[in-house]
Amino acid sequence: MRATLALLFAASLLIPASAQIPRSQTKRKAKGDFEVKLIPQTDGPTIGRMLLDKKFHGDLEATSQGQMLAAQTTFKGSAGYVAIEQVKGTLAGKTGTFLLQHSGIMDRGKPSLTVLILPDSGTEELAGISGSMKLIIEGGKHSYVLEYELP
Repeated sequence: MRATLALLFAASLLIPASAQIPRSQTKRKAKGDFEVKLIPQTDGPTIGRMLLDKKFHGDLEATSQGQMLAAQTTFKGSAGYVAIEQVKGTLAGKTGTFLLQHSGIMDRGKPSLTVLILPDSGTEELAGISGSMKLIIEGGKHSYVLEYELP
């Protein structure tokens, strides 16, 4: 499978810019709260795996399921995680699914997180969606800001 993904990625670099699908230029924002349940799958000394189960409320009414890999270092406050989740629901009155890809680092207590909509992962009325999501945790509550574009 790794070789197939590498070949697909390499082949995509050969597609001329004129053949690429144009994206919308109108950025939109969706905001709301979400609940997350983490279900540990493995508990190794360095790397752990968890299942994600989320419910989004607000401008995005959806559920999502995904998987996370996380690792801690021996230095307190340094760790990292990656995750992929599939979101299914309604956004701005449009229904469908899309994938989110997470990449998070904790560098001696300083967090950095990127959550992107995987290109071309949207289905149904969310086909062509692109953008990013900011996750906010304050006072034990989770919320999100989704900046996105739809064709």
